[in-house]
Amino acid sequence: MSEVNLRTVRKAKINAGIRYFILIVVGLFMAYPLIWMFGSAFKNNFDIFNSVAIFPPAGRGTMDNYPEAWNISRNHNMLFYYMNTLRFLIPRVIFQVISCTLTAYAIARFQFPGKKIVFGLVMLTLLMPDVAFRIPVFFIFRDMNLLDTFASLYVQEMLAVNSFFVFMIIQFMRTIPRDLDEAAAIDGCGPLRILTYILVPVLRPIVITTALLTFMWGSNDFLGPLIYLNSPNNQVLAQALRGLMGDVDTLTNYGAIFAAATIAIVPVLAVFFTCSRYFVQSVTASGGKE
Repeated sequence: MSEVNLRTVRKAKINAGIRYFILIVVGLFMAYPLIWMFGSAFKNNFDIFNSVAIFPPAGRGTMDNYPEAWNISRNHNMLFYYMNTLRFLIPRVIFQVISCTLTAYAIARFQFPGKKIVFGLVMLTLLMPDVAFRIPVFFIFRDMNLLDTFASLYVQEMLAVNSFFVFMIIQFMRTIPRDLDEAAAIDGCGPLRILTYILVPVLRPIVITTALLTFMWGSNDFLGPLIYLNSPNNQVLAQALRGLMGDVDTLTNYGAIFAAATIAIVPVLAVFFTCSRYFVQSVTASGGKE
């Protein structure tokens, strides 16, 4: 190997080493709060507020926070709130994926009057904060007698209200050659069969990403259940975690809060790492154009 090639290989290795070093440092800074939360689940209040160490001092760790966290309220444990959360999360994920895929398919693959206006409205709603719709939606659900039901947390997803996912699927779909659609149409496939049998298998990364983000964001949704659900038996996990905070007259056990947060986040992390490779594929491809 010539000296020039050796210098090129050495320079490439040095650049790669620098990039990985920066990524590792930034990753540790971002992961530290999460790791500190895991460690603080074994601390008492004194150690939480007087030390930035991840784990408690030797001999002062405690497992008592986890039983308290599991029995999160007087009447129910965390499993009850997990099941309540899944009662709206599963329909939300299903309806979100179906409605956003159908909407993106119509915009990306069909020509119709006002198509640019529709796409412009999708982009406009993408710039609007979610809280701007909370009060109008509340009154609509009140008139439909949907308040204090889990349907109020997923019925909107039937109408592809999340323009972020619609836009991502449109961008991903633009990277798929139209020749596939035309070949299927020649073989006698209609629009729905083309979508189902031709496009959806290719769209799998972005579909899984849509389901993954919907699941993660739904798990963290506190404002929606707070507004639409009133009964204690209909509370979800995010509301139950807030109940551990106590009030000004009671001493809050922050170790139990961190333990409950750790228990709550484990399923979400498991789902994320299982689907992470599809997430990377979808983000990489969604910036393409026709």
